[in-house]
Amino acid sequence: MNSKNTFVWFVLAAALFASIFLVDRYLRPPVVATGNVLPGLQPASVTSVQVIPAGAMEIRADRVNHSWLLAKPIAYPAQPAAIEALLTALQKLAPATLISGGELREQRTANADFGFDSPQIKLVIEAGEQRWQLLIGNKTAPGDEVFIRVVGVGGAFVTDAGWLKFVPHSAADWRSTALVAADADICDAIVLTNSTKIIELRRDATNHLWRMIRPLQARADTDRITEALQRLQTAGVAQFVTDDAKADLTAFGLQPADLSLWLNHGTNFISALHTGKTLTNDAAQVYARREGWNVVVTTAREPLALWHGTVKDFRDPHLLQLTAPVTEIEVRGKNSFTLRQQGTNSWSIVGEKFPADTENVQLFLKALAGLRVAEFVKDVVTAPDLPAYGLDSPRREITLRATAGDTNAVITQLAFAVQTNGVFVHRADEDFIYAITPEDQKILFGDSSLFDAGWQFRDRHIWNFSENDVTNITLRQSGRTRTLIHDGPNKWSLAAGSQGIINPFELEETAHRLGALAAFGWVGRNVTEPEKFGLNPDNLEITIELKGGEKLSVAFGTELESAHTALAAVTLDGERWAFVFPATLYQFVLSYLTIPANVR
Repeated sequence: MNSKNTFVWFVLAAALFASIFLVDRYLRPPVVATGNVLPGLQPASVTSVQVIPAGAMEIRADRVNHSWLLAKPIAYPAQPAAIEALLTALQKLAPATLISGGELREQRTANADFGFDSPQIKLVIEAGEQRWQLLIGNKTAPGDEVFIRVVGVGGAFVTDAGWLKFVPHSAADWRSTALVAADADICDAIVLTNSTKIIELRRDATNHLWRMIRPLQARADTDRITEALQRLQTAGVAQFVTDDAKADLTAFGLQPADLSLWLNHGTNFISALHTGKTLTNDAAQVYARREGWNVVVTTAREPLALWHGTVKDFRDPHLLQLTAPVTEIEVRGKNSFTLRQQGTNSWSIVGEKFPADTENVQLFLKALAGLRVAEFVKDVVTAPDLPAYGLDSPRREITLRATAGDTNAVITQLAFAVQTNGVFVHRADEDFIYAITPEDQKILFGDSSLFDAGWQFRDRHIWNFSENDVTNITLRQSGRTRTLIHDGPNKWSLAAGSQGIINPFELEETAHRLGALAAFGWVGRNVTEPEKFGLNPDNLEITIELKGGEKLSVAFGTELESAHTALAAVTLDGERWAFVFPATLYQFVLSYLTIPANVR
């Protein structure tokens, strides 16, 4: 064979082989992988995450007692949400393309080309005995995908690069900015030192109310403490100042601290926080330090404001907290009476034939529960101290019981003394004397108080009839009389001898509303001096006659201009009762059931 021809055939064969290799190696369609990059990864089972960025310090976080803690490059609480976000992204990570192990071996420069020789990031994830090590290589030319290799698994993957946003670049990305542990909300014991004061607080396991243990045994302000804890959990680190374990804490006002706060659950320590000086260039920020960590930070002063205060600021500003249903209210004083619950939603006045008004009883209990302390007058009280405040012979004693008639079922007992310098109160179960606010004094002891006597709690419904049962309405006013005849639904006429103009439809509505007359509040029982209530013969009196012959009358007295109504009186059970007429109905009366001055 001609040597020249042999050479040509050799060149053609080599070119064909190269073409086949190139097509097979570089031009064939990529293999699309199925499944996830890390099958079996369960974020809840992961105990350690290690991130080694190229040219930067290693970042490691460990799960300890259900909490994430940074172990490298510094020991400090971590951000659980940030770590969980990375683990969730890795759990869902699916490859767009699979590069087989054979392909990697065939291409000698593959590790360098894909960035596996010097990966930009290494990830090590441990979950019990399982361990995954990932090499994060180069991004693809467009930059929206990245090469990944899992050590111990043949081949490599190309995945979407979006998950890389969850990978921390420094420890600061995973460092917790919280001032207290995440489970601080379960604390039931608090010790705080506020300047030189030490205050210890405990939460009752039964009623969940807070009590003060030190410096005295007293009810604590549950609302304030609850809000203070909520605001504490939302507070965060503004800046990490130093991680130096040998830092001079005195320079930051942290030794001694301006405020130290210790949170516990039973006897178990949860978290503690110390705050110090205000920043010289920002009065809204203070230095702070979490107990157990050699880190000084800055944080906003405002979320911690409620922890600064006197002992009195942490005491309950209410005279009582109703922690159990009240079934009996006993009031002793000038007008003694007892209210007793009947069934589930009705009350009686012991010794009276008429029922009590349930709404008024609830208003009374609400008023008692709303009584606020204006001043903590005296903390240690003995019997000889009571006369000085008039509490040896109180004006009124109020006892609330959980079981009617059971003297051992007392929820609380309050004694009130009205003095020229205020109203003083003593609880039978406490050694303190309180003064209540002027507003509360008016509610209980003011001239217009609706809680002064048992009869004031009478059911406020006066009568009940339908407008269809009305035969006529007679008006008497200033010596004149006018009778309105009810001829049928929405039909009214003037009786013989009566003059004026009437509006049948409005009269029908007024009669309808009068049928459900209820006192706004009782102001007098067995009235023998009607002039005290402005009741005189010249004032308006309305008499409604029903089809059965029954006649119901209401007389009007002094107008209450500020309330847009008037006092009125009716006869019930043979007694004359004075009451505050309902304001809306009074406007109907003025418009449609009065005799105009120019009408005889």
